[in-house]
Amino acid sequence: MHRHRAGSMHQSNKPFKSRHASKGTLKEKSKGKVNRAPIKQSGLKTQSKTDRRHAAKMLQQKKRDEVTRMHRIFEGRTGAPKIVPILNLCPDSDSDRAIAGLYQTLDLTPPADPSVPNVLHAERFKQKLQLFPLRRNFLDVMDAFKVADYAILLLSADVEVDSFGINCLLGILNQGLVNVVPVVQHLSNVPAKNHVSVKKSLLAFVQQFFPEQQHLYSLDTPSDAMNVLRFLTSQRPKPLVWRDLRPYMLADEVTFEPENEETGLLKVTGYARGNPFNANRLVHLQNYGDFQIQQITSADLGHDSNNAMEQDTQVLDTPLPGEQDDLIAENEPDFMENEQTWPTEEELAEADERVRRMQQDQASTKKRVPKGTSAYQAAWIVDEEDDDFYSDEDEDEDQAMTVDQEDYEDDIIEPAGAMNGDVGDEEYEEIEMEKADNQEEDELDLEEEQRQYEEYLKNRKEEFDGHNEFPDEIDTPMHMQARQRFARYRGLQSFRTSPWDPYENLPVDYSRIFQFENFTRTKSRIVSQAVVGKVKPGRRITLWIQHVPKGAYDMFDARRPYVVFGLLQYEHKTSLLNLQITRDNAYEEPVRSKDPMILHLGYRRYRVQPIYSQNSNKGSNNVHKFDRFLPMGRSSIATVYGPVVFGKVPCMLYKESNDINEPILVSTGTFVNTDVKRIVAKRIILSGHPYRIHKRSAVIRYMFFNSEDIEWFKPVQLTTKYGRVGHIRDSVGTHGYMRCTFDGPMTQQDTVMLSLYKRVFPKWNTELYQGGLIKDAQPVPLVNKPMDMDVE
Repeated sequence: MHRHRAGSMHQSNKPFKSRHASKGTLKEKSKGKVNRAPIKQSGLKTQSKTDRRHAAKMLQQKKRDEVTRMHRIFEGRTGAPKIVPILNLCPDSDSDRAIAGLYQTLDLTPPADPSVPNVLHAERFKQKLQLFPLRRNFLDVMDAFKVADYAILLLSADVEVDSFGINCLLGILNQGLVNVVPVVQHLSNVPAKNHVSVKKSLLAFVQQFFPEQQHLYSLDTPSDAMNVLRFLTSQRPKPLVWRDLRPYMLADEVTFEPENEETGLLKVTGYARGNPFNANRLVHLQNYGDFQIQQITSADLGHDSNNAMEQDTQVLDTPLPGEQDDLIAENEPDFMENEQTWPTEEELAEADERVRRMQQDQASTKKRVPKGTSAYQAAWIVDEEDDDFYSDEDEDEDQAMTVDQEDYEDDIIEPAGAMNGDVGDEEYEEIEMEKADNQEEDELDLEEEQRQYEEYLKNRKEEFDGHNEFPDEIDTPMHMQARQRFARYRGLQSFRTSPWDPYENLPVDYSRIFQFENFTRTKSRIVSQAVVGKVKPGRRITLWIQHVPKGAYDMFDARRPYVVFGLLQYEHKTSLLNLQITRDNAYEEPVRSKDPMILHLGYRRYRVQPIYSQNSNKGSNNVHKFDRFLPMGRSSIATVYGPVVFGKVPCMLYKESNDINEPILVSTGTFVNTDVKRIVAKRIILSGHPYRIHKRSAVIRYMFFNSEDIEWFKPVQLTTKYGRVGHIRDSVGTHGYMRCTFDGPMTQQDTVMLSLYKRVFPKWNTELYQGGLIKDAQPVPLVNKPMDMDVE
C-alpha cells in the first residue's frame, strides 16, 4: 500500500506564538493541571527533612501544652472552679430543683440556700463547679455570661419561653457564645406519648440560637443528671477571644476599708482568669468606672490536719513607680493654640463689599453695534456666547422659520468688501448698555412668584415621600440668605477623591481625645505584653483597689454577679470609637442619629448618642456619607466618644424601655478602630426647577431667591436627577433665576440639584450606665482630668 511522504520542497510553517493567550487556550493547554507557586524564602536556609519534622513536632507540642494549661486551671484541689450560671428561660423554671438534682447525683447534700452561688465538688471527676443561679434580671444575665465557662439553660415542657428569655438569648448570642447545656423541666406533666414531640420542638428552638447543639438534657433521673455533670467536667470551655485578652474575676468576697466619707479601699477576692493580672494596669468595676490597684495578694486556701481552712496571704505584685497607669482619661484643651480657620465678621463684610462692587461693574456693559443703532435696537442683537439660548416659545418659531431660511439668506445684500472681511471699524461703534438690574421682561411679580412657589412645593410633597425618596433634599429658606444659612457647607466635585483636610475646623472636643500614630501596631504590642505577668490565671487572689466610691461596695450582693475586669494599657484613654453595626430586623421603628442609646461594649456599658455613617470602602480622602437614619439591611458605622478598646470587641445598642429588664435591641456589631481622621460628611441637596429650556441651556428657579446667593454658589457643580452635569453661568433678574449650562439636552420634568457637604461630629455625652443595679442611680460622667502628654 502506497503511503505519501512529504518531499524536500514541502513547506512547514512555524506555529503561531501569541504573547497573550486567552483563558480558554490556557485551560485547554493545562488540562486541569495547576502549577505550584514557588515559596520565596529569601535569606532563609533550606531546611532538611529532619528540621521540618522537628518544627512540626514543636508546634504540636505547643498546642498540647496550651490545652493542658487550660485544663490544669480547673484540675486538682487548688484548681479554679468552672463558672456555670443557671438561667431560667421560662417563668416556671426552677433553678433550685436543678441544683438539688446535680447534688443528689453525687450523693451530696444540697445547699441550705440554693439561691446563693455555691461550689459543687465533683470528686469523681476531680473538678469543681461554681453553680450560679441567676435572677430574672437582664443585666445580671449579661454580666454572668461575660465570665461563664458553661451555662445551663432551663426550659419548661409546659410554658413557652417568654420575651425576657428571648431577649437574654439574643444578648448572649451577640455578646459571645459559651458552651450551653439545654435542660428541660416538668416533662412529667406532659403525657408520655408527647415526650418525643416536645423534646424535638424544644431542641429546634434551641438550635435557632445555638445551631451546633444536638442534645437536650434532663435532670429528672440520676442517669440524666450524671450526663450533664459528665459534659460539664469533661469538655474544654469554649474560648472567648475578646474576654481572654484581659484578666477578669468573678468576686467571691468583697470587703471595704473607708478612707474618707466617700471613698475607700475595696478588697475583691476571687479566682484569676484570662491573662495574668498586672498591678500596673487599671481595673474596671461595673457601673463605677476604672480604678488603680494598690497591690495584689494571694488568697489560697491551705488545709491543716483538722481540715480547717486558713487563709495564706502573700503579696504577689505591687505597682512600679512611674509605670502604673494613671486615671487621666482626656486631654485638657489649650485654647491658646487654637487655629483661626473660620472667617470673622470683618472678613464676611469685606466679601460682601467685593460682591457689591462686582455687581456694579456688571450693571453696565458695552456692545459693538453698527452705527446709528439705538440702545433699544441693540438689546435685540444676540451675542455670540448666547446664540444658542432660547425659550420654549422660540423653539416653535425656529421650526416655522426653517422653511423660508434659505430664501431669506439669498435676499440679503452684503456690504462691499464683506466677502473679503474688509468691513471697516468706521461702520461700527460701541454703545453703553444698561442692564436695568438684569431683570427679564417677563419676570413675575413677588405675589405671583410666591403663589407659584407654594404650589410647586405642594406638588412635590404629594409626588414624593421626602424621607424615603430624597432624604437629603431640603428647601432653600426664603427669609434669609442661603450663603448665610449654609455657610459651613462646601461643594465637592468628587465625593471619593476631592481633597478634604481632616484637621480643619475641628471642634474643641477633638482636643480632649487621644490619637494613635499606628493603632494596629500599638494593639499588637500591647496584646503581646499582656501575656506576661506575675499573677497567673487559676490562682485565688485578692485585688486591693484604691479610691473606690462606697457605692461600689454597697452594690455587692452574693446573689448577683460582681465582675472585675483588668484593662490593657491605654484602655482608659478617651478617643473616637468607630463601631460597625447592623440593625436588628425585629426593630421596625426609625432610628435617628444622635438618639439616646445604651451601649454594651464588651465589659463596659454606657449611655451614648451615636452618629451613623455609611460603611463604604475608604476613598482617597477618607470621606463617608452621614446617615440621618440607621438603614435596614446593610452595615453602618456608629461613631461615639469613649475609652479605647483593643480587639474585635462585640457591641450592642439598646433602647431603654419602661421595663428595665427588657431593653429593646436596636443593632449589633463589633468595634473597628479609633480613626480620628475618618470624615463623616452630612449632605444637603438644594433643588431647582427648569423655567425655560433650550437644548443644553436652561433658566432655573426655586433654588435661590436673590442674585447674591447665585454668585456665592456659582463655582459648585450642578447635577440633575436624570444624570446631567452642569454649572451656573450667571444670574437672571432679581428673584433668584439663574442661567445654567449642562452637558446634554434638558427636559422639563427634570430637577436640578446642588449638593453641599458639612463635616459632623458626635456629641461629648458618653456616660456610664448604672440603670437597674443601684437605687435612684444617676449616670456618672467620664473622669475629667488634665493630660500633659499624648499616648504615642
